[in-house]
Formats: sequence, C-alpha cells, structure tokens
Amino acid sequence: MNILLAKTAGFCFGVDRAVKLTYQLLEQGAKVATLGPLIHNPQVVADLCARGAVVADTPAAVPPGYELVIRSHGVPRSVYDALEARGVCYHDATCPFVAKIHRIAQQAEAAGAVLLVAGDADHPEVQGIVGHTEGDVFVFGDLEALKRWKGPQTPQKPIFAVAQTTFQVTKWRECSEFLKKSYTNAQIFDTICNATWARQQEAEDLSQKCDIMVVIGGHHSSNTQKLVKVAAKHTRAVTVETASELRPEWFGNVKTAGVTAGASTPSSIIEEVLNSMSEEINDSMSFEEMLAASEEKRVHAGSIVKGIVTSISANEIQVDIGAKQTGFVKLSELTDDSGAKIEDLVKVGDELDLIVEKVMDQDGVIQLSRKKLASRKGMEEIAKAAESGEVVEGDVTESNKGGVVVTVKGAKVFVPRSQATMRRDEDYTQLVGKHVRLVVTECSGRKVVGSINKVTAEENKAKRDSVWAIVEAGIVYDCTVKSLTSYGAFVDIGGVDGLCHISELSWNRIKHPSEVVSVGDSIKVYVKDIDTENHKVSLGYKKAEENPWEQLKTSYPIGSTFHAPVVSITKFGAFVRILPGVDGLVHISEISNERVEKVSDVLKVGDMVDVKLLDVDFDKKRISLSMKALLNDDAE
Repeated sequence: MNILLAKTAGFCFGVDRAVKLTYQLLEQGAKVATLGPLIHNPQVVADLCARGAVVADTPAAVPPGYELVIRSHGVPRSVYDALEARGVCYHDATCPFVAKIHRIAQQAEAAGAVLLVAGDADHPEVQGIVGHTEGDVFVFGDLEALKRWKGPQTPQKPIFAVAQTTFQVTKWRECSEFLKKSYTNAQIFDTICNATWARQQEAEDLSQKCDIMVVIGGHHSSNTQKLVKVAAKHTRAVTVETASELRPEWFGNVKTAGVTAGASTPSSIIEEVLNSMSEEINDSMSFEEMLAASEEKRVHAGSIVKGIVTSISANEIQVDIGAKQTGFVKLSELTDDSGAKIEDLVKVGDELDLIVEKVMDQDGVIQLSRKKLASRKGMEEIAKAAESGEVVEGDVTESNKGGVVVTVKGAKVFVPRSQATMRRDEDYTQLVGKHVRLVVTECSGRKVVGSINKVTAEENKAKRDSVWAIVEAGIVYDCTVKSLTSYGAFVDIGGVDGLCHISELSWNRIKHPSEVVSVGDSIKVYVKDIDTENHKVSLGYKKAEENPWEQLKTSYPIGSTFHAPVVSITKFGAFVRILPGVDGLVHISEISNERVEKVSDVLKVGDMVDVKLLDVDFDKKRISLSMKALLNDDAE
C-alpha cells in the first residue's frame, strides 16, 4: 500500500504558537491555566494537565496565583475586562488571523455596520468574534442560511462580512458571490487562514488520487471535520484521533492511501499513525513467522532474511541473501553507536539476521537493516516483559518535552516525564546517556510506554527501610542536594529525603537557599530531629563553631567597640550589624548627647557608625549598643 502524506498536515502557526507558549510557561515553573481546552486535541490537553496545567471554563474559575493562557481561538472583549478586574496575569495566544477579524468587528461597530460571520455559532472562535462588537450581528453556517437572512433593517446600513478562519473555502466562495450580487454595500473580507485554505485544497487534490483518506485530528475539531467533508467528495474518508483507532478492514484492497491532519494535531501523533499504517501487517507477526513468510515469498520490503557478509567498506557492508539483487547494510543500520567501526562489528563470512528496507530492482540493490530487526525482536521481548511485569534495562538516548526515550534491546520505550524521576521538579533531561532500570507499563502496537520511577521507588523503599532502622539525632551524612524550595533544601541521605530548613543553612540571614547550596552539591549534614510517625527528617548544615553568637561571647566582652553598618531604622532606634548574622540596637537615646527627635534625621541604612557594646542577653539574643558612650569616652 502506497501512503501519501499531505505536506500541510499538522499544527498551524496559531496553534503551534499557543502550545509552545504554554509548555514554555510550565517549564519555567509557572502555575498555568488555559481558558477552555487549549486546542481540540485530547492527547495534547491531557499531557498539559499531567504537567500541572488546569482548564478554567471562565475567568472566575482561574485559581489564585495561576497565569492564564488565552488560546488561539480568541475571546470576547468581556473576558479581557473580567481578567483585568480580577487582576489575573494572562498571556494572549490569540492567533493573529483571528485577532485581525476582531479588529474588523470593532470597525464594523464604529461604522454602524451589520457584521456577518460565516461559521459555527457554537464555536469559541465565532463567539470571540461576535464579542468584539456591540452592533448588529448575523452568524450563518452555509449559503442556504445566508439566503434566509432578510438583510439589515435599514437598507442603507453598511455590511461587513467575515468568515471563521477554518470555514470551508468552497462554501465561503459561494457565500461571497451571493453577497456581491445581493448587497452592493457589503464589504467582504477574506479572513480564512492561509494554512486552512492550503490544507483544504491539498486534501481535495490528494483525495482524488487515493482509495481512502485518513484525516487525523480531534473528533470535535472544526477544521478536522471540514477536511473530512472535503476529502469525502472524492473518496472514502475516515477520521482518527490516534493510531489506536485505525481499523485493518479499512485498508483491504487499498493500493493508495492519503493522510492529512487538522491544525490541532501534533507531529508525534501523525508519525504514530503513519507507522501503524505502514507496519500493521508485520507488527502482528512474530519474528519466526516473518522469517518463515520471507522464505516462502519473493523478497520485499519487510521480509526477514539471513545474509552472509561478503565484503566490508568504511560505511557499509555487502551481504549475500540468496537473491538476484546485491544486499547492502549501512553502518547506521548496524548500530546506534555513531563512533563504532564496521570492522569491530562484523567480519567477512558472518551470518546476520536482517530485515529488507527497500528493494531497487532496476539498480539490482536491496537495502537491509540489522538494527531495525533487532528492534522488532526486542519488541517481542518487551511485550512479554509488559505482561509479566519484569524489570528491563536500557540506555536513555534522548529527551523531549514529554519525557525521555530509552533503548531497550534495540527497541524504543517512551517514558513520560512524570514517570522518569521521583520528584516533579527534578531535571529529567539529565537522564540522557544513563543506563536505567524500568518496567513496561503499556505495549500496544508501536506504542510502548515505560516507567523508571516505579523501579526506583521499589529500590528506594529498600534503602529507606535500612535508613530508618539506624537513623538517630546527631548522625552525620555525606549527601547530595536534590532540590531547592523557598523554605529550604531537600537532600538525599541514602534513600530518604530530609529537609534542611533555610534557617539551618547559614548563620547569616539569607533570602533563598540558592545563596548557600545548589542542586547536585555534595554536602555534609547532621540529623537534628526525627518524626518517625510521618517519616520526616530535619537536618542541620551550619556548624556550631561558626555560630557568630558564640564568637561574640568568647571574643567580644562588654565595652568592645565596632565600626559597623546600619541595617535598619525604627522609631525607637537603629539596628547595627556588628558581626555577620548578629545585629544590635542603638536606642534613640544612645545615638547622641543631644536630643534626637527622629532617628532618620540622624542615620540612614548603609551608614557606617562607631558603637560600643553595652549589654548582651544571649538567651533572648538581644544586644544593646551605644554611639553616645563613645562620644563621652572621647570627651573624657
């Protein structure tokens, strides 16, 4: 079966812009809400929700502290007013093509014109357009509905006509021609998105060459359903949201299949559908079955063959597979190791199991792959592991927005970011290049999903049990900083996460733990307190010998003098920092021999002053200082 993919399939500019903005905000650690589902694609919306985004139906439903993303469909003016009244921080991802229609709606209101909108009255884009004018509006779905309109109440009243950006192009042409003939005072604006027009045109052209058209997109997506209607005029058309909805019976006797996708369909889903269509038959066969089938039939793409290495060059090997054509295997199809040398992998005379990638009869050449066959065989082992729950091992080869890819026995297993690390704030991309243990949680066709943290959790439980068996106050641990929060640092003490509160990181006053430690730092901590009931450990980091209060007690007797900065001003005096982390009070009566009415008239923060130590209450950590005493000493 020949598969033709439309060049315009997938995310349009506006949707891509909104999706990238939302993922970027989430990666920056922002709390994100979207006003309604961000796009008409359940898989993308579910992934965003899994990463912490929430869907708010109205401005009033946006949770406190969340930043709102206005989706590409746009919203009425009233929504902006409501958001500003509540003080909600929002990011406007309205598609520029939609924003242009909003401006036309505003112009229609200013001109006192009737606004005609071709589109679905229930679609959020159309509702947003209508919400940008307080003038007369008429929404129609096709030419018949437009013909039923009786025209403006005042015949001389101007008419502005626009179309929803995803409106069917052929329908809009019909409606535009009718308006031109029926209303001489109608201004017609071409507002259908260029991408929409190109996508519908290509779908129509492609459908005339195919036995079936597969349209990928959300079942509730307006532009996706319009593509189905366009394609159905010339051939059988079906729509799927994901590869799992494909049906083998659709492709019986199909020689050529066309594939296109709506504007809200990510490239990952398009690729998944294409792979499922092209490998559906082979995916249902075991390695042994494919090998047997290949021996009975003529060699073709997907056949399993045995080949004898006959010669080796720098970038490929030549093999004899018992066919009239010469077989070749490129270095990139032998191994994933880009630094490997062919002579270290195979030698002349070796027998290899291979899969046929492409047969070029006119050139007398067959392209083969050992790597893809290993992946297919690995898939069988992975499928068994998925059923048994067996732990498998592999290497993390890449990362993306959704998670990481682990190569296990030559096959690729996707691990969502939520299943890659134990903590949501850990950088999962740091796993790339590491050897990991995981379980396969889903194995359906080419969709293979795994979890690293399920295995890590079990291993950590064993470590935690051993830690809790011996932990007690005073024990010192050499450990690693796992994450930072505004209130402290979490560190791993051998399988148990302990909190080192910000107050325990430094004797100085700090605003954030990052002033002292960073994620990944190796530090020495000691156990301060243990909550065995709630399994919590409180840790200390700052050293007792560095306690500035102890330094004050041992090195600075009453009467000591300091040249130190003023750090704050109050009505009753000024605080002066005599040691790092130790502030003393110069009472207003101790500033000068003369009466001081207002402290700020004499001192300001940052001034360097000479003070004398009058008294210290170490229990309450209160220090009395005097500037006046030094003046009196000088006078004497």
